[in-house]
Amino acid sequence: QVQLVESGGGLVQAGGSLRLSCVASESIFNANRMAWYRQAPGKQREFVARITTSGATTFADSVKGRCTISRDNAKNTLYLQMNSLKSEDTGVYYCYLMRLGDYYWGQGTQVTVSS
Repeated sequence: QVQLVESGGGLVQAGGSLRLSCVASESIFNANRMAWYRQAPGKQREFVARITTSGATTFADSVKGRCTISRDNAKNTLYLQMNSLKSEDTGVYYCYLMRLGDYYWGQGTQVTVSS
């Protein structure tokens, strides 16, 4: 059972930046896919960004050009750098890991963007 712990959320003004981190309890070297999702109040969880083992990245249209996703296998850590934050980026951000057919979620970190 892989444990994922997110951090880096907080309150930020519109236009600001945040870097989220997700530390895994086990090696992520062979994680097929790692991703960030978010859930705004009253809405369903939605995809934000993902990165594969080879480093290929994909972003939701809503964050494209404002976010980067990266992984540090040596530190078992996934990152999400978010810039030019908007009020609609507010939500709980969740880390996701898929490995060998199993998938895991973190508990989430709150991001609040004030306009």
